[in-house]
Amino acid sequence: MERRTSSATFPPAATSVAAARRFVRRTLTDWDMAQVADDALLATSELATNAVTYAGTSFEVRCLLDEHGVRIEVLDQHPTRHIAMPAAEATSGRGLPSIDRLATSWGVTYEGLTKGVWFRLPNPAAQPAVRPEPDRLPPGPAHLTARSSERPGAAGRVSASLDADRPARSPQGEESLEAAVEAVRDVLSADGAAVLLTDRDGGLSVGASTGTVPDTPAGPLTVAALGPHARVGEPWVAGDSSDPVAAALSARSMVAAPLQVQGRLTGIVVAVATAPDRFDEAAGKRLARIADDIALSMERARLDELERSWRGWLSFVAEASDLLAGTLDQERTMALVTQLVVPRLATWCAVYTVDETGATRPAYVWHADETRVDGLRELLAAATPGPPVDSSGAWSGHTTAPPPARAAAGPTAGDLAYAFPLIARGRRMGVLVIGRPAGDRFPQGAIDLAEELSRRAALAIDNARLYTAQTTMSSALQRSLLPPGIPDIPGLEVEVVYQPAGEGSEVGGDFYDVFACGDLTGAAPARRWRFAIGDVCGTGPQAAAVTGLARHALRILAAEDMPVPDVLARLNRLILAEGPRARLLTLLHGEITPLPGRDGVRIDLVSAGHPPPLVLDPDGVVHEGAGAQPLLGVFDDAEFTLDTLELRRGQVLLCVTDGVTERRADDRLLGDDHGLERLLAGCRGLSAGAVAARIQRAVRDFGPEPSNDDVALIVLRAS
Repeated sequence: MERRTSSATFPPAATSVAAARRFVRRTLTDWDMAQVADDALLATSELATNAVTYAGTSFEVRCLLDEHGVRIEVLDQHPTRHIAMPAAEATSGRGLPSIDRLATSWGVTYEGLTKGVWFRLPNPAAQPAVRPEPDRLPPGPAHLTARSSERPGAAGRVSASLDADRPARSPQGEESLEAAVEAVRDVLSADGAAVLLTDRDGGLSVGASTGTVPDTPAGPLTVAALGPHARVGEPWVAGDSSDPVAAALSARSMVAAPLQVQGRLTGIVVAVATAPDRFDEAAGKRLARIADDIALSMERARLDELERSWRGWLSFVAEASDLLAGTLDQERTMALVTQLVVPRLATWCAVYTVDETGATRPAYVWHADETRVDGLRELLAAATPGPPVDSSGAWSGHTTAPPPARAAAGPTAGDLAYAFPLIARGRRMGVLVIGRPAGDRFPQGAIDLAEELSRRAALAIDNARLYTAQTTMSSALQRSLLPPGIPDIPGLEVEVVYQPAGEGSEVGGDFYDVFACGDLTGAAPARRWRFAIGDVCGTGPQAAAVTGLARHALRILAAEDMPVPDVLARLNRLILAEGPRARLLTLLHGEITPLPGRDGVRIDLVSAGHPPPLVLDPDGVVHEGAGAQPLLGVFDDAEFTLDTLELRRGQVLLCVTDGVTERRADDRLLGDDHGLERLLAGCRGLSAGAVAARIQRAVRDFGPEPSNDDVALIVLRAS
């Protein structure tokens, strides 16, 4: 099939989701793939919505058609945004699980400055793909790439690594064994032949067979039951069914030779017959030579598989680290950890957290069968004692839970479990517990991989915890620096907008305030009001200190009826008195006085190094409302003078910070070539709230990247 591609880029707007769907439908129709259009449109809609809602950047939709079917990828330009993993009880955010059901595979790719989420749909004209059961991991990318980047064969390598100590378990190894038993049967003219492989428990199982050898032995076979010849590495002949191997294989006679490499027994090769005394010592010697060749071939296959497994192990750990680093939300991090474990390493997984008393409780639980999640959560919550927080090892606390909890969990109550402590920076964060059904022992590879994942998960959870604490503190500080409310001013509509930049982990430097001035005892209604909008240089605690100083000083000095120019001069001296802690401050500060007869308001203001205020007349003409004066925090002898304007009915005064005028798109700024003036001119006839909303939307949509500066604006409209 001819390989075909198509792509399109869309702006970060709600209407882009429908546009992306139309693009995908048109592309699939052109490719004669309309049969998968419904699933493709649903998945594309989910990913495009996530890109608009969470990344807030322009996004690209890429479509690829090849012999395997259709691959569609949605790329945004915000790779640090986390992938939303919904909690089991969540009522929203189920987009990614929906895609998991629609697609044959899906995953995430990181390409420098972009993050892409992709999914595949099969070609209906080809053989339909069969999705593997959760507890069976075939070679191929489907399971590993279900939540990681697309690396063909990675999942096969990871699944193989779990049983890498068992020889010849790869498809190539099995084919080699099948060819070997056919050769043994032909060379010895036997009725059947088989290779029996050892396992970790000392048992023997059929690795390959042909002829009369049954698929399942008549009884259990163990290495301990083999005769002395096997232990010393020599072949042996049994003329009747008294030999335990012959009896288990329903043979009347047999010849067998051990498969050994450097003194390590990996299995035996057997030729059987339905008649007694079919083989002699010469047959044993011939079989021993064949066994040596088979053992060497198996060892080479085992070493090759170990090497592939090691690469797969590294790939899994690296990709898991990328995904864990992609979110700073504690709950989503725990959800991501469980979904990385299930079903690759275990049937179910739980993340426990530790409270102030040191007690553990299950914070997130996941099961390959989603219908069992609630019962498993109830079982683990009732289990005593909880999993150990200091050391790794098998854990059986859930098997002794109260009968009601065990009944709710069903067969899961008897599962095997293994616990790994989550310790980061010397702090005990909790415990990672993985489980499998009773009788399905954990391969050593799964334990090693889960232990490595637990170390990385602990660090990711601790990072998320620290980030959450910092964000909570910054948000509380930011709220304390903003006014509690906006007063009603007769004859004036007032609208404010404040939008901090970044992820909320730092306090911004922009601020605004609108308040009554003069006599504040409440004995008479206010007759004058003041407003301020400012921008402190920098962000963080130092900027917050200057912001708090400025806002509170403005209110205190206004209560003393100090004129606006004197207020700025006093504030300038206060900032300079801070010494090394001082920060530059641009400030637009003014006083509002209603005109007689409710015919508008008079505004006396000073623009100290701030973007000039703009006045919009009813006829659409825009002009500046004040001249430029020195900014604060530079000259100790700075003096300020008033600019006065009258805002008549229908006129609008727009005051903004440089987060508006300096909003960037490539090499252009929003304020270039009177861009803000043209934008305001288009707001003629709008209310103050509508003007503020239009300016805010224009700032957001101006550039494809999220803004890296705070945005604040005040809109005053005479009414």
